[in-house]
Amino acid sequence: MKLGLIGCGKMGGALLKGALKASLVKAKDISLYDKVPAAVKALQSEAPAAKAAKDPAELVASSQVVVLAVKPQDMPALLQGLVKAPKLKLEKCLFLSIAAGITLKQLESWLGGQARVIRSMPNTPALVLAGAAAFARGQHATDEDAELAAKVLGAVGVAQEVSEKLLDAVTGLSGSGPAYVYTVIEALADGGVLMGLPRATALQLAAQTVAGAAQMVLETGKHPGVLRDEVTSPGGTTIAGLEQLEANGLRNALIQAVRKATERSKELAG
Repeated sequence: MKLGLIGCGKMGGALLKGALKASLVKAKDISLYDKVPAAVKALQSEAPAAKAAKDPAELVASSQVVVLAVKPQDMPALLQGLVKAPKLKLEKCLFLSIAAGITLKQLESWLGGQARVIRSMPNTPALVLAGAAAFARGQHATDEDAELAAKVLGAVGVAQEVSEKLLDAVTGLSGSGPAYVYTVIEALADGGVLMGLPRATALQLAAQTVAGAAQMVLETGKHPGVLRDEVTSPGGTTIAGLEQLEANGLRNALIQAVRKATERSKELAG
């Protein structure tokens, strides 16, 4: 696979590093472009064989998959510029966009109407190869394109294909979700400090507890309710703590956070 990355910021760089680590692509088959040359050089320091393209058109011409990792406001000019580039065959590439709020219809239109496009919504834990992403395919994207997108996004975590109308819900859950979990970790640590634990100890225990519980869900395949019951003894400490969570509405607060963030994502998409 020949991979091109337009936009060499944190998220684009994370996808590139994940693809390299998963052996989806060799460094010599990577092309990079960013309007800030220092961003390209930073990625080349980790993949010296990657090539710096002089412009987006040159990158597309030498790529089979092009990751679009630019800011949403920069996307129209970028893609419309590619359409105007002489002798550039856009339909030979798969374009994988990670720009928030840019629809498949917009992407396809700006690319001239015939390009193979996939729109994705990754989240920031992709930076540590623990991301959760979803993607939707455009009208010209094939099953093979979807499989390839799943591999690229899955190289930095997990990836699920959904219909485009569900990407707002994905934004509300996994896109915004890390912020909810950081708040939970902070609150758990504060509880530990309240009960006398040193701050550093409380924070490490809280973060590892959340990470470990999530890993248990993923690796055992058990429903979270089943796992919760396995550590909840009659009349014990855990049920006493759970009683307080229910009394203070933790479950409903998290459900409503996802709902509100989803609604806001729809509003921003217009």
